[in-house]
Amino acid sequence: MLKTTSFLAATAAFAMTAVMATTWQVTPAMAEDAPVAATEITGDAAKGKRVFNRCKACHTVEEGGPNRVGPNLYGVVGAEFGHIEGYKFSPALMELKAEGKVWDVATLDAYLKQPKDVIPGGSMAFVGLRKDSDRADVIAYLATFGGPEAAPAE
Repeated sequence: MLKTTSFLAATAAFAMTAVMATTWQVTPAMAEDAPVAATEITGDAAKGKRVFNRCKACHTVEEGGPNRVGPNLYGVVGAEFGHIEGYKFSPALMELKAEGKVWDVATLDAYLKQPKDVIPGGSMAFVGLRKDSDRADVIAYLATFGGPEAAPAE
C-alpha cells in the first residue's frame, strides 16, 4: 500500500509540474492581453509630481538638468538603459544596456517597486514605492518630460 501511495503522489506531482510548465509560459497572445497598466501610462502626473518629491534629493527631471547622486531623468520613459551621457552608471546597469534593455512602462513600474529586483547589483539605494498608484503617477509625471513615450503636451 505504501509503495502505491508514494507512486501515485510522485505521479501526481510530476503531472502537476508538467501542466504548470506548459500552462504558465507567456505567449505573444498573452502579452497582448497584459493589463493596461503594464504597457500604457495610466497615472496622474499631478499626483506623480508630489510623489516625485521623494526622488528630488538624487534626481532632476528638467531638460539639461544636472545629474546628482542619480542621473537626470529627462526623457527616461521609453529610453534605453544608461542613456544619459556623462553619468557613471553601475556595471550591472551597463550590462543590461548592452542587452538592449529599455525603460518602458512595465520596466519602470517594476524598478520603482523593487530596484534591486530589476538591476541586481545596481547602485540605487532607494527601497521602492509600494503603492501601485504611486508608481503609476510617478511614471505619468516622468512622461511629461520628453522621451520616446512622452505624454502629449497639453
